[in-house]
Amino acid sequence: MKPFRQLKSLATPLDRVNVDTDQIIPKQFLQRIERTGFGDFLFFDWRKGSDGQPDPSFPLNDPRFKGSEILITAKNFGCGSSREHALWALSDFGFRCVVGTSFADIFFSNAGKNGILLVTLSEEQVAMLMERAQSIADYKLAVSLEDQTIYDEHGFAASFSMDPFRRECLLQGLDDIGLTLRHAAALDTFEHQHDGAFWLAPRPQQKAETAR
Repeated sequence: MKPFRQLKSLATPLDRVNVDTDQIIPKQFLQRIERTGFGDFLFFDWRKGSDGQPDPSFPLNDPRFKGSEILITAKNFGCGSSREHALWALSDFGFRCVVGTSFADIFFSNAGKNGILLVTLSEEQVAMLMERAQSIADYKLAVSLEDQTIYDEHGFAASFSMDPFRRECLLQGLDDIGLTLRHAAALDTFEHQHDGAFWLAPRPQQKAETAR
């Protein structure tokens, strides 16, 4: 997992509340067995018009936001089912940070495990960033997980809180597998000791013969 320390990027506004995981990645795309390629289906139903062509009014289709790595959204983002594919789709599309007022609990947990930083701000702050992203050309945000700050070039600056454990995992680029591998030597030692103890332990037949 790629470490997250600092990021400066164009910011894409998605002014919709209660965005659930089925909208982030529709269920028909969950049959894929790879963890890559989901970016093509991110917000699939919203990116396409009734004629099946890209909807020019949807932010992800707007060339102004091409290459953006920061998504600004409204409250309760990531609600619905717990599908981790939603994070795979966001990450594969290129988003490394999502800014909003609130996030669903399981989505919040899955985000950190997939290298995506979720920044929680007040409704007033998010509304300001949303308006600026919509109205200011080439609008960028800078996020520092090291300092736990977010700011722009137009006078906005704020701090955000982060669970210390998840913060350290993001800073170090450690997912669940990476965390486990940090203890590989200790796990190998335990395995060897456990296997040795198993083969040295008396078998039921040996116990019976000893008891005669």
